[in-house]
Amino acid sequence: MTYFNNYLKIGFAKHCSHFVCEIIFRSNHCRNSERVKMDSKFKDIFVIAEAGINHNGSLDLAKRLIDLAHETGCDAVKFQKRNPDICVPESMKEVIRETPWGTMTYLEYKKRIEFGFEEYSEIDKHCRKVGISWSASAWDLDSLLFLDKFDVPFHKIASALSTNLEFVREVALRKKRTFASVGMCSYEDIDNLVEIFTAAECELILLHTISNYPAAESELNLKMIDTLSKRYGVPVGYSGHEPSVTPSIVAGVLGAVAIERHITLDRTMWGTDHAASLEKPGLSQLVNAVRKIPIVSGDGVKKEVPGESQMASKMRYWL
Repeated sequence: MTYFNNYLKIGFAKHCSHFVCEIIFRSNHCRNSERVKMDSKFKDIFVIAEAGINHNGSLDLAKRLIDLAHETGCDAVKFQKRNPDICVPESMKEVIRETPWGTMTYLEYKKRIEFGFEEYSEIDKHCRKVGISWSASAWDLDSLLFLDKFDVPFHKIASALSTNLEFVREVALRKKRTFASVGMCSYEDIDNLVEIFTAAECELILLHTISNYPAAESELNLKMIDTLSKRYGVPVGYSGHEPSVTPSIVAGVLGAVAIERHITLDRTMWGTDHAASLEKPGLSQLVNAVRKIPIVSGDGVKKEVPGESQMASKMRYWL
């Protein structure tokens, strides 16, 4: 609660093979007029830092989450965008919730933490300043239209929206790279999702995920990454909600082309997703580890590496 209390006082972010994925170019010297883009192919795992709603309605905190994503070497930072009047179920709108801002309805709370055009303009400016790309998960058609104003380089469909076929079609029609989480989805649901993106000729990366916050390690079923890849013939990544780092690294070893993880400055802060998020040490550990996966994996071809012949002549004394 320490960080949050401080902010409250001041008033309160089959196109792939063997990890082949386009990169969002990152530069520490990016000018404000330049937009960071995905512009080249490379063999690596694409790391998305999910700031989500962990900014708790504070633009200052959102900027610090952007800085965290950039400093740890993530490829992109992602937020969530909603129109609460549309997204909050009628049965939940008048439910009373205790918040750091006092007692309010759930609808009032969701509106309290939502960013508008002014805040996202600042987010866009800050991301270009530090040199990291950004996007947001739209949770309704209004929010998808809102994101069009910023020409985000990729879209993300949350698991909850992956069965909303009207929404899925609208995203696919934009023909931008799209990451789609498939937690809570049946094979039939994923079939429909993939069919829509195939028909629209829009690049799709499925993200295996378990929609519990946090998710128990025994629930993760990471072999689904390979299952989904073989069934649909599209790149597959992993969106993790577990509190630890190791499963996301294992996901990379098992073939995930992208890793998405929630991030926070303090896991004890008030809010829905903080407990299932990574702080800076964990995020740094994750990024550093997955960057090594393509390097240490090699190509699977048996060969003699430099120095082995000399070592053989020393150790094989009988020759």
